[in-house]
Amino acid sequence: MEQEARHKGEGHRQRLRDRFLSHGAEGLTDSDMLELLLTMGTPRRDCKELARALLARFDGSLSRVLDAGQPELEQVRGVGPKNTFALHFVQAVARRYLRERLKGREYLRSSREVGDYLIHALRGLSRETLVAILLDASYGILALEEVAVGTLTAASVHPREVVTLAIKHRAAAVILAHNHPSGNTQPSAQDRRLTRHLFLALAFSEIQLLDHCIIGADQRPYSFADHGLMEEIRQACQPILQG
Repeated sequence: MEQEARHKGEGHRQRLRDRFLSHGAEGLTDSDMLELLLTMGTPRRDCKELARALLARFDGSLSRVLDAGQPELEQVRGVGPKNTFALHFVQAVARRYLRERLKGREYLRSSREVGDYLIHALRGLSRETLVAILLDASYGILALEEVAVGTLTAASVHPREVVTLAIKHRAAAVILAHNHPSGNTQPSAQDRRLTRHLFLALAFSEIQLLDHCIIGADQRPYSFADHGLMEEIRQACQPILQG
């Protein structure tokens, strides 16, 4: 009986795999995709109900399941370390894939891809993390680097670190991005001060700070440039740079 059930479960998973090969991700529901990911950790176990339980625990959101930490995931009965490893591993692979895919792209033509990468890399993190996208003179993407982790203020993020990073990659311009663990993408007073601080430090080294993006619960990042804040900072800093 047990062998028959196992054979039946394997047949079900093979049908899901075949459906993916024939129709891509559009051929699978979120529950189907999560089930296949979970079986990477426990291949001999039927993970259909476990996938449904995880989605129910995280309000039906696949992205929230993938963003969840190990303690949160293992609060769901039946989820073990091997399952959480599988979920976090696929996240890490996707993050590296998106980062590598962006290198050498022209930012102005790939801004949506950059936004997708930033959302994937930063949304759901429990601590604030600041990253820098380093660009050449044609705004081609040279590198994406983590700058700081923790409470991000003008006091905690040293401008020299950002400038040194830009010079190391021979960058002509920089785009900054960080996450708000609260989910609220509106810039705080600290975010504005930090951006102004780094704008000046980079400008004295003749490197442009083009934008600062904030990642939260929204579908798209909050952009300082799109909301006119970079222009405000540029105007406010002109007397200092010309002095």
